[in-house]
Amino acid sequence: MIPLNGLASGKTVYRWTSGKKFFDEFENQDILDADLRIEVEVEKSGSQIDVDCHIAGRLTVTCDRCLGDLMIPLDSVERLRVKFGDANGGEESFDEDGRETVLLSVGDTELDMKQVIYDYACLSIPLHKVHADGECDPEVTAHLGTREDVPGEFVGEENPFAALKDMLKS
Repeated sequence: MIPLNGLASGKTVYRWTSGKKFFDEFENQDILDADLRIEVEVEKSGSQIDVDCHIAGRLTVTCDRCLGDLMIPLDSVERLRVKFGDANGGEESFDEDGRETVLLSVGDTELDMKQVIYDYACLSIPLHKVHADGECDPEVTAHLGTREDVPGEFVGEENPFAALKDMLKS
């Protein structure tokens, strides 16, 4: 939590560390382990508050190919601008300078960075999570790409789509 009331003009830096327990609070079972360092620089100028959030460290997830542990390095810098508006609050957009704008209610006195940090850490995880070539578990990869015929599957001319293949040739 970053206190917004009484925040002095100029820059203020906050630092945290975060581990698996942080992701457990969000009931995230995809992240097996985490070791993150978070540095948040808050700059207040008049009624404008800019927040630069730097997240660095590593996340451990399951490899999509071999189901082994996969360590993903993380180094992300996100920029926010806090604005105060009507009671609706919570709306987000982007400013001309690329900062994500977070609109808070006028009565809000703190900026909860938990959800922001969680979202940006999760968005840093690639969609296709696999080890580099040759780094997957060899016992698992030995079985990949090999397959025996499964009973009940169509083979050869029994395949109803074989006729379509012939139609394409003509």
